[in-house]
Amino acid sequence: MKLESRRVIVVGAGSGIGRSVAIAASEAGASVVLAGRKREALEATAALLKGPREVRPLDASREDEVGAFFETIGPFDHLVSTASQGASGSITELGTAAIERAFAAKLWAPIFLVKHAARRIAREGSFTFFSGFRAVKPSPGASITSLVNGGLEAFTKAMAVELAPIRVNAISPGVVDSGSFWDRLGTEARDRLFSDFAQKAPARRVGQPEDLAAATLFAMVNPFLTGTVLAVDGGGHLM
Repeated sequence: MKLESRRVIVVGAGSGIGRSVAIAASEAGASVVLAGRKREALEATAALLKGPREVRPLDASREDEVGAFFETIGPFDHLVSTASQGASGSITELGTAAIERAFAAKLWAPIFLVKHAARRIAREGSFTFFSGFRAVKPSPGASITSLVNGGLEAFTKAMAVELAPIRVNAISPGVVDSGSFWDRLGTEARDRLFSDFAQKAPARRVGQPEDLAAATLFAMVNPFLTGTVLAVDGGGHLM
């Protein structure tokens, strides 16, 4: 899968899946724009790339920043956003702030990115967003996660129709060992979660960031793929 002479923006490139997507795109020949909130993390990713790259700090949940970003970014071919923020807990106990953070990362950020990028992206280009298998596999304590992921998948399909021929797709990961994302659980709880998922998922393992990066490259380069949610979840939606 080749991306020579293509310019790819990766939002969330500072760690985890976003970092792996940036590395894979660079290895495929793309010039990569590394975007995200933490400059130091983006610089660390940049150091891993061999091809052309540019570091551009961005909080995609702030429309003013997104607008300014695209005013100066220049032409590009593909945009990938791996931005994610969970909100775990009973709906009767979740605080409004936690819910708003989940909405900001999974709904407002994609809306702002598409709104300000749609007139600048190449007509044969693509947007790729990240939802999650809780959109189709709810569980107690994950109602808001289900809501924002389901909303993002609906938005993806709507944009594929509205922005055609620009392609718009989503990747739906399962449990992925993406590093610091799981730190909030603590080592013991994280290991228990991973073990439980690996025992129940048909793939019999948790995902790795590279699994998702490979799917993202496929979504970028396949010219007949649009309005699709790719379940790259080890069969998690079947559990």
